[in-house]
Parts: sequence; C-alpha cells; structure tokens
Amino acid sequence: MPVLPLVAIIGRANVGKSTLFNRLILKRKSIVNDTPGVTRDRIYEQSDWLGRFFTVVDTGGVDVDGVNEIEDQVVEQALLAQSEADAIIFVADKNMGLTPQDREVVDRIRKSGKPFFLAVNKVDHAKHELELSDFAGVGVDTVYPISAEHGHGVADMLDALVAVFPEEEDIPPVDDTVRVAVVGRPNVGKSSLVNRLLDSSRCIVSNIPGTTRDAVDTTLEVDGKSFLLVDTAGIRRKGKTREVLDKFSVIMALKALDRCDIAVIIVDGSEGITDQDATIAGYAFERGRGCILAVNKWDLVKPRGITIKEIEEQIKDKCKFLDFAPILVISALTGYDVDKILPQVESVCEEYRKNISTGRLNDCFERAIERNPISSYRGKFVKMHYTTQIKSRPPTFKCFVNYPDGIHFSYKRYLVNSLRKTFGLAGAPVRLIFSGKPKRNRQ
Repeated sequence: MPVLPLVAIIGRANVGKSTLFNRLILKRKSIVNDTPGVTRDRIYEQSDWLGRFFTVVDTGGVDVDGVNEIEDQVVEQALLAQSEADAIIFVADKNMGLTPQDREVVDRIRKSGKPFFLAVNKVDHAKHELELSDFAGVGVDTVYPISAEHGHGVADMLDALVAVFPEEEDIPPVDDTVRVAVVGRPNVGKSSLVNRLLDSSRCIVSNIPGTTRDAVDTTLEVDGKSFLLVDTAGIRRKGKTREVLDKFSVIMALKALDRCDIAVIIVDGSEGITDQDATIAGYAFERGRGCILAVNKWDLVKPRGITIKEIEEQIKDKCKFLDFAPILVISALTGYDVDKILPQVESVCEEYRKNISTGRLNDCFERAIERNPISSYRGKFVKMHYTTQIKSRPPTFKCFVNYPDGIHFSYKRYLVNSLRKTFGLAGAPVRLIFSGKPKRNRQ
C-alpha cells in the first residue's frame, strides 16, 4: 500500500493550471475557462507516468481584479504547496511574461528545497520557445516550454518529474495491525476522538482550527488487537485567505487514506453533513478503503431534539455512494459510544479483507440472475460465464461475460447488492470488473 507522491500545480490565475491538470489525469475534471478564478476549490486526482503513480492537486486560481491582494494569495498557495507536496509544478504564461509575482513565488519555492519545475505554458509552436529568455532569468536549471492544451513538451517535463520521486514505500502492516485513518473537515473533533481512544494526550487537542498540521501516527492495542491510528490535519483560517486555505486539509486526508485500511470519517453533528464532508468521504470511497461514518458532538445535537434516524437519513441522502458504511453517533468530548468505534473498525476490516470462493460467488450470481435476468444488448443475449475474486482490500471481483458493455450500471448495482445480501461486506466498497471470456490456450 504505497504512499503516493503529491504534486502541486501552482501559479497565477488564468495561466493554464487546470488545463495542465486535465492533461495529466487524462480527464476533464477541472473546469477550464478564460475567466480568472474559475477553479475555486482544490481538485485532487491520481495520475501516472512511466509506471509511477502520483496524486496531482490543482490549486484554485486567484483574483486578478483587485478584490483580493494577489501577491499574498499566490505566496500563500506556494507556501502551502511546498510544505505538503513532494514536487511542485509552477506554471507561468508565455504571453504574460515573467511577472514580479512569479519571481517572488519561485524564490520561495527554491528556498524550500523541494523539487520544482518551471513550466511556461501556451508555447504552441517550436518557434515560440525563442521567446522564453525572460524566464531563464529566474535561475532554474531547466525551463520547460509546454502547451497544456495540445500536449507539446509535457512528456519531457513528466520524465524529469517522476525521476525525482522517492522510491516507492510500501508500508507493511505489523502482523494483523489494522491501519485506521481518522479524517474529516477542520475542527470536527478528530484529535479529540483519537485522544479519547488512547485515553491520553498524545495529540494536541484544541478548538482552534489548524492546531494539528501534520499526520500523527499512534499505535494502540485493545484486547490483543493492534491498531494504527492516524490523526489528520484540518487547516482553515478566517479572513482574506480563507478561500485559499479552506480545503487544504484534504491533502492531509489523502496522504492518510493512501496508507490505511479503514477510514473513520468524522462529521460534526451540530453542523450537519456538508459538501466537504461528502468530498472527503468520496476520496475514501474512490481509494477503495473500508468506511465508517462517525457523527461527533452528539452532546450538542441531542438537546435540540434531533434523532439518530434523522441524522442517518441526512447522511444517506448526501452520501448515497456510502450506503454500505456503518454510521455511529458519538461524542468525543463525553465519551458517548466511543467504545463502539474500534470493534466496528475490526468488524469492517474483517469484511474488507474477506475472500469468497469462486463456487459460492457463482451460486450467488446464478440466483441473482435467475431472479432478475440481464437485459439484452443490441438485440443479443447477454450471458455471464463465471465470476472469481481477484483481490481483497477491497473485495474485487472479475465477471466474465460475452458482452461486457452490455451490463448497465444499474444492473452492476443490483449484483453488488446481491453480494452484500449473501456475504455481508458491510463497510467495504465492492468492485466489479466485467471482461470478455478469456481465450483458452491452444495445445
């Protein structure tokens, strides 16, 4: 379970950061628009080059209309990126030239000692490379002329980028240790929960957002069971830089999620579940981690007459993709039901690591298909030949069918639900991969 290197793309507004981000992840996830400031939130996605996988963060643009102080926000972005990223791509615009703000950020990045790459964007033709003399003046060894829109020069930059990554580090579990990431928005009670579980002051606890700035790993043994707890940072400040900093905690969550088995997603019950809660939960789901939703601050919610059922309905409405995850209502402050968390973690981890025999799998699917036959595909009968489990953590199954494209997403969901009804798998995301029947080897 390697920890993926983190690459931050930073730069002034409208220089093409989101276009480069989309180029690197081969998707159009970031909104691309000529209006400065379109990317309001950071967006994270996994990418790979030459067999090396890494996480890319597309940072939000800054306002160039004088509403905010440009230099302050650009520098703030750079400081945050250099503190958390393993490598930094600084994007400048060939058409705008090298600005004083560019020089300021490059100087700060250089002082950090982090590997960084100066990418001059919008170099759409080879002849434009002759116009880059200004950028050479910042004192970097190599200026990478690129066209994020057309791909020119991006491969050369990526070759150099992955070469500076540290060796892949797979963090092995100690015996049957369950690695648990405690994730959530700033100030929802992550450190308080870890302290309550540890019955100690191992983590700094404070109601000031941003107290915890680094992930703090702590081992814990309960009734002979070993757990590794990871407390992640929540960073948020008031004032003019709030938009820049508000969701930076997601980077810390991503780092923890990359090396855990189970994610305990903390939600502030007194505020209700928010879009950012759902975003962080989505990252846990996308990474295939076992999930538990813990609604904290029940001591503040209960006096309002709000019921546990109402809270569960709100979560299920906001996080439909986590309908398989157990929901616990707790109070880290008073200790209410905190003792249920680790047993629930252990239970989910058992399902997360579960292996199911091919025979039992096929019996389950045969009954499911008999109850609800697969629809035809372009007038042709769709037949499932057989299914086998190809990995656990999370449980992943390969289904061999004659027309893989003929399996509608709603039918995939039906098959997953059939698996859950038969084998449990509570708290574990289930992956179904549909493939054509493998060819038999000729004798």
